[in-house]
Amino acid sequence: MRTDTPQPIRLIDYRAPDFRIPSTELSFDLHPTQTRVKAKLSVERQGAKDAPLVLMGERLKLISVALDGRLLSPDAYAVTDETLSIAEVPDAFTLETKVEIDPSNNTTLEGLYMSSGRFCTQCEAEGFRKITYSFDRPDALSTYRVRIEAPKAGFPHLLSNGNLIERGDLDNGRHFAQWEDPFFKPCYLFALVAGDLDVFEDSFVTMTGRTVDLKIYVDTGMRDRAAYAMDALKRSMRWDEEAYGREYDLDLFMIVAVRDFNFGAMENKGLNIFNASLLLADPQTATDADYERIESVIAHEYFHNWSGNRVTCRDWFQLCLKEGLTVFRDQGFSGDQRGHAVARIKDVKALRARQFAEDSGPLAHPVRPSSYLKIDNFYTATIYEKGAEIVGMLKTYVGPETYRKALDHYFAANDGTAATLEDFLASFEAVTGESFKPWLTWYTQAGTPRLHIAPAYDASAKTLSLTLTQATAPTPGQPDKTTVPIPVRFGLLNADGEAQGFTLDGESLTEALYVLRDAEAVLTLHDVAEPPVLSALRHFSAPVILSLKEDPDAAFARMKGDPDPFNRWEAAQGLARDLILSGDLTHAPRFGDALQACLNDDALEPAFQALMLALPSESDLAQAKTPVNPQALHHNRQALKAALSQQLDPILRATYAAIPLPNSFSPDARAAGQRSLRNALLDLIMAGYSAAPDRPERLAMAQAHVGAADTMTDMIGGLSALAYAEPEAFDTALAAFYERFKTEPLVIDKWFALQAGTPNADPQQTRTRARRLTQHPDFDPKTPNRWRAVVQAFAGNPAAFHAEDGSGYDLLVEQVLMVDAFNPMTAARLVEPLSRFRIYESPWREAMQAALTRIRNAPGLSKNVLELSAKALED
Repeated sequence: MRTDTPQPIRLIDYRAPDFRIPSTELSFDLHPTQTRVKAKLSVERQGAKDAPLVLMGERLKLISVALDGRLLSPDAYAVTDETLSIAEVPDAFTLETKVEIDPSNNTTLEGLYMSSGRFCTQCEAEGFRKITYSFDRPDALSTYRVRIEAPKAGFPHLLSNGNLIERGDLDNGRHFAQWEDPFFKPCYLFALVAGDLDVFEDSFVTMTGRTVDLKIYVDTGMRDRAAYAMDALKRSMRWDEEAYGREYDLDLFMIVAVRDFNFGAMENKGLNIFNASLLLADPQTATDADYERIESVIAHEYFHNWSGNRVTCRDWFQLCLKEGLTVFRDQGFSGDQRGHAVARIKDVKALRARQFAEDSGPLAHPVRPSSYLKIDNFYTATIYEKGAEIVGMLKTYVGPETYRKALDHYFAANDGTAATLEDFLASFEAVTGESFKPWLTWYTQAGTPRLHIAPAYDASAKTLSLTLTQATAPTPGQPDKTTVPIPVRFGLLNADGEAQGFTLDGESLTEALYVLRDAEAVLTLHDVAEPPVLSALRHFSAPVILSLKEDPDAAFARMKGDPDPFNRWEAAQGLARDLILSGDLTHAPRFGDALQACLNDDALEPAFQALMLALPSESDLAQAKTPVNPQALHHNRQALKAALSQQLDPILRATYAAIPLPNSFSPDARAAGQRSLRNALLDLIMAGYSAAPDRPERLAMAQAHVGAADTMTDMIGGLSALAYAEPEAFDTALAAFYERFKTEPLVIDKWFALQAGTPNADPQQTRTRARRLTQHPDFDPKTPNRWRAVVQAFAGNPAAFHAEDGSGYDLLVEQVLMVDAFNPMTAARLVEPLSRFRIYESPWREAMQAALTRIRNAPGLSKNVLELSAKALED
């Protein structure tokens, strides 16, 4: 058992730093194993007169310390594994430090490290302290001037934040570059990249007529694959000007793609660093999902220039202030680019899969947590996705025009500062004149509220009374919950799914917004001509779990014609969920008829039709009914898919054949939607393979799909469908895929993930594959993309992961403990699949708990993994 107990950092203990550093000068003499870093800090006291100067630093070899040009002897300061302290300092002074670091052996991928022979950095959240001594906290803002020296051969590009002000050659084949960022920023936004890279260049003219140079740096030979990212960047810059009035502020904006990266991307001021998987794309190597994700993440990181950089967060407890707001902004951009209905459904699917599960388990935490051991563990769906939902509710509540005024006020009032959630809500108060304190509860209270609506129709009075109630279950550390304001957007339909009007507060409406503030309220609608079907929580107006007291026919009416696309899709999901959870397919034909009507509706976008065909995932189903028997869920879901495959076979094939194959590739929403529908149709056709009398014909259809595929989207879609067939056919196709793409690392990541993550193959075979993949010559656990492609994909495949003998859990434990030894941040992210063991039946519950206990009790465990495993096991 562990005996050490790391102490948490708590929000209530926050105090501003005793010193400020208005300017920082850094000088790097780059070397793979002996990089020298000189830091010159202009320091001013702003707190207690007798406070010592305490700077954070880890894995640094200290060479010297000087104060106002005077070299200090070792007895004038104190150094620990984590700090540099000077007991007596004047109120204003210059501090100079020299340190040596070893980037090539920095396997944590935090601070300055090597990736594919290049230097790069990752400083959020606490990586800068692995580069040099600093406060390393987000409320310590400074301007930066950076000089980089390196051999010209091998490192022709020397990049950092801001504007390039000077560069030139030095003796011995070396050269330098000097950069200046005039805007105050915290050190977590510092970035440096040095290496041999290709560059894709363009420019953008801002709304005030300034020309900004745009450069995307990529692996040599990959320049053309950055074209879509550049296009997405320019669209993002224009959108942010038009939607939020935010103009870019430097003369240069750069993005660099790296292969080894713990995050998806990082918004460093003027020098974004991206995981290559979220930047590089062409039709033969990237799926439509990749294109969509690239577009979204490019926008997200660019939007951070204002919501995160110009206005940053005071402390890491306010992380949602920059991340939640920026996610909401990038969701708005994606909706404008790809269609708001489909984008909203995809956003909610992701929210429910990740955040709702998080909110209902032992790792539940508020959007603004109150304490942490490692802030790295709070880059979660709750911070990001739920944080975005809260911003969305605020916009829904005040309306688009007032929302824009509030955001304008927020940026103007807090520009160049480190802000809090209270500052954000104060801007809404400033422009509306009302208190937004009740909305703060959404940020400080964990858990997903449950909203129940009971309609009562009075035919004689033509009135509909809606009784709305809300409740939030206890979560760890928060047994007692208070009410939150819940915006409920709703409308009425008739039995045929057609819109029906009503009167509310004397106004004739077809849709209304009501904010439930109390535990219970009754709302009465008048002039309701026919027995109504309630369409509630339209566009998913609040992140809650909705239950309706209604006739089963109501869901079919919404699925048939609800004018709100989200609720139409939601009705289909609910009907499918009930069929799977009950295991009774008696009423499956009626559901199949409704899906057929959807496919016959030419007014529907192909992307929406594809979403309608997709059944709830096994992970989603596990949240709907406890205790969970994962094998039964998998069996019932596959049985419904097979039944629908048999019932709908003629229209599935006819619709598949009718989708035109374009002569050239386009990444736009319409073309991507057609590919999505075509692959969804093939998947459902192959779902009935095992019991079909025409198995050779279906197999040939899937093989032809793969053989004719001229995009990675269709290639992966076809391979996934082939997993339903005999293993020999799947293996043959996988072998051909590998041979074709074995020199493409990002594509081979897909090859690994497809095998470990497909729910279509036999679960036992998938477990065998997953373990075999961890021994493959191309599997490298020190490359986060590759490790996640196998281990995360496998842990996210419930049928394979939840082996009755616990062998799936054993594989995860082995991998987490191995990777924790050199990359704790990445390892910790895969503790979560074991954390919800309490919702499962025996023997899975006990096996998951035992696996989690093995992790927690392992010697030498990092703080990252210790914090999450210990929390998950708490009673």
